[in-house]
Amino acid sequence: MKDVYITRISKFLPNNPISNDEMEGVLGQINDKPSRAKRIVLRNNGIKERYYAMNSQGEITHTNAELTKEAIAKLFDDSFTQNSMELLCCGTSSPDQLLPSHASMVHGLLANKNLEINSASGICCAGMSSLKFGFLSVKSGNSNNAVCTGSERSSTRIRANMFKEEAVSLSSLEEQPIIAFKKDFLRWMLSDGAGAMLLENKKNKDGISLKVDWMEAYSYAHELETCMYSGGEKLADGSIKPWTEYNSKQWLEESIFSVKQDVKILEKHVINKGVESLELVFKKHAKDPSDIDYFLPHLSSNYFAEKLKAGIKEKGLQIPESSWFTNLDKVGNVGSASIYLMLEELMSSGKLKKGDKIMLSVPESGRFSYAYAHLTVC
Repeated sequence: MKDVYITRISKFLPNNPISNDEMEGVLGQINDKPSRAKRIVLRNNGIKERYYAMNSQGEITHTNAELTKEAIAKLFDDSFTQNSMELLCCGTSSPDQLLPSHASMVHGLLANKNLEINSASGICCAGMSSLKFGFLSVKSGNSNNAVCTGSERSSTRIRANMFKEEAVSLSSLEEQPIIAFKKDFLRWMLSDGAGAMLLENKKNKDGISLKVDWMEAYSYAHELETCMYSGGEKLADGSIKPWTEYNSKQWLEESIFSVKQDVKILEKHVINKGVESLELVFKKHAKDPSDIDYFLPHLSSNYFAEKLKAGIKEKGLQIPESSWFTNLDKVGNVGSASIYLMLEELMSSGKLKKGDKIMLSVPESGRFSYAYAHLTVC
């Protein structure tokens, strides 16, 4: 087995940052009315700026594949060119189309050479699944290097025009044409961007590298129902009726393809199962939590930060609060790309020194999955 090192990290955030006051101007107002949820959600999530693959007039500027390609391109130089790549792993929850795969479309834009590709689906853990595939490939000797990505283009799914037909349908039924909180809530949470990492079987000759010590992932889908979903509707029994069982008229009138989240289930389980899985991973690797120098938790909202800290303490996991590192307020919740954006900022900050221990923690509320990675600066 080979040692595996993250030798380069890059990011691409499209266009100019969008402030809280500018959001609804870019995304639009549903039924020409200000959102009732916006103020409450933004107050709780702590996000101050985010990026959209749209300009200030709401015109689309980048596909998800283009965002990913731009992030990858920043990894290349004379010593590692696009033709040096052996494996491309791409994770996202918002591919541009159902088929072909996201990685295939990114590879098409790179237009470099014949290479192995892998696409990881899911939600926030998709970026970690992409990273783990690359990690295992390099570790096993199957490839000498891998480029792994996490990316999202959520903005095009949360524009007001995506809900126009549903609002009209509600009006025709003499109901209040207000989109359900499970949909409107996420309009003020999600944003766009991409991150890329280069994994190699040797560390950098100059500067620092991050050795990937181990990666672990856990799913609780065997005991918990779906919480966050798209392309279907949740029924009273907790099951998901897929989009293929609705007619094309219903796709529009019920916003079947919108991203939805059951906030009651989220509140009940996301922290408990996160702390439970965190305890499992520390036990498996006989890891002392107090030894962590930088703890990078992907948080969808700052609302959960104190709850997570409290849950960790209750379990007796002594992760130093001084080790917590996040950039949620500056880049927003970018789903599968968030952990890439955090690690890129940390690695380029100049703060890291050899021997530092870094823990990556990524929850996913789809049906409650959690992914972890332990890194050592070398």
